[in-house]
Amino acid sequence: MTLSMNRISLSRRGFLTSACCLAAAPVFTPVTFAAMPGDNRFVTIVLRGAMDGLDLVQPYGDAGFAALRPTLALTPETGLLDLDGHFGLHPAAVDLMPLWKNRELAFVHAVSTPYRDQRSHFDGQDMLESGGEHVAEERTGWLNRALAVIPRSDARKAIDVNTSTELILSGPNEVDVWASDSNLAPARDEMQFLARLYAGDPPFAAALAEATRADATSMMAEPDGQRGEKTADVAALAANMLKGDYRIASFSITGWDTHIGQAGQFKRPAQDLAQAINTLKATLGPEIWAKTVVLAMTEFGRTVRQNGSAGTDHGTGGCALLAGGAINGGRILGKWPGLSDGQLLDDRDLMPMADVREVAAAMLYRQFDVGVDDLTGKIFPGLGFDKGSQFLKV
Repeated sequence: MTLSMNRISLSRRGFLTSACCLAAAPVFTPVTFAAMPGDNRFVTIVLRGAMDGLDLVQPYGDAGFAALRPTLALTPETGLLDLDGHFGLHPAAVDLMPLWKNRELAFVHAVSTPYRDQRSHFDGQDMLESGGEHVAEERTGWLNRALAVIPRSDARKAIDVNTSTELILSGPNEVDVWASDSNLAPARDEMQFLARLYAGDPPFAAALAEATRADATSMMAEPDGQRGEKTADVAALAANMLKGDYRIASFSITGWDTHIGQAGQFKRPAQDLAQAINTLKATLGPEIWAKTVVLAMTEFGRTVRQNGSAGTDHGTGGCALLAGGAINGGRILGKWPGLSDGQLLDDRDLMPMADVREVAAAMLYRQFDVGVDDLTGKIFPGLGFDKGSQFLKV
């Protein structure tokens, strides 16, 4: 079967005549949606670049950690936010702490895909999004395959606000693509004209006001027509779609490849991640947030030892994040492998103790009642998963 894709190219004229597109205007980063019956929601966030889970959630209680990362390791005395007496949250992600305290946030340490080769971002992301056991084994995305087996899922339609669909939602199930033109952004006078024209149309006026508030500088384009792509805008767009007919959303956060000067580089994406999740919660509102699960995952972890450039290199075991009102959080999940001699993979990486695909499978099982046979046979080939999975307890 081939990918069924409807491409909609949005010119300036098309933009100016579409209230829906106007609401989405501030962002044109990868963000995909799927519509289906039911009330539960599921959001996946791909952390591109190999997020250092040992920096986001630091095992400060492990005796060997500080020696392995002399300039990166923190403690509660130097700004780390204590989580459970052993692990602490990086201070750049401080805005996640209310979710942790409300038990709406959990972390899964020492997880990875089956990828073990040359630690290529391309291959690692291929496996993360395809859900296969080997590189290039699957030509479709696991989230797209899931659409085909979710019970009562007659409306299996996805929308991608980008120039092309991401692999995670690529496949035979129909996908609409909104591809932005480089001259999309309207001028200030056009925005003022729209505000006057649709002042008597409350839904359109509300969409215009929200989009304008979300990012005024993005809406009022610079002379070259370029706009910043801001994570909060992507999250707000995803949440607004989830408040309607859509039940699945996926988007990416980049900037995690911290080979050099990680102490400075890590702050921005960590802040972006916290902002994205809080924006999802605020925009969805309490009733929908209570039925929502967010899964943030990355292609692989980073080396346990920092390198000579005060950064970290490509590794193996990493960290996934779960958030939402539908989880029982406030916990660090998974089995911690330790950092002592003999406990590292190849004497360099955090030893993976669980397959990150199992985390995703557990969320599909609990949110949409996807059967075990479908999860292990169609969506995540070769995965070992059953109803006793530790991740079903979150």
